[in-house]
Amino acid sequence: MELSSETKYKRARRKPAYGWDAAKVKALRKHLGLTQVEMSEEIGVRQQTVSEWECGVYKPRGSSAKLLHLVAERAGFAYGDGEKTAS
Repeated sequence: MELSSETKYKRARRKPAYGWDAAKVKALRKHLGLTQVEMSEEIGVRQQTVSEWECGVYKPRGSSAKLLHLVAERAGFAYGDGEKTAS
C-alpha cells in the first residue's frame, strides 16, 4: 500500500489529566502535615505559588502537576474520582 505525499500522520500525544484544583492541593498539603513553606521547599516552588494554587489563582500544570501526582501517590493520598492513588 502506497501513501500519497499529501497524507501525513500525526501522533496524538495524550496529556495525562492530573486534575489538581485549590481544594485538592490544600488537602494534599494537610495530609502530608506540612505548612505552605515546607511544601514549597519539598517540591521546589515558591511559597507564594503554593498559596496561589490553594486560593485558586492558578492551577498546577505541567511538571508541577505531575510532581504533585507522584507525591500524592507515594503518600497514599486519594484525589480525583475517589480512587486511591496508592495501595
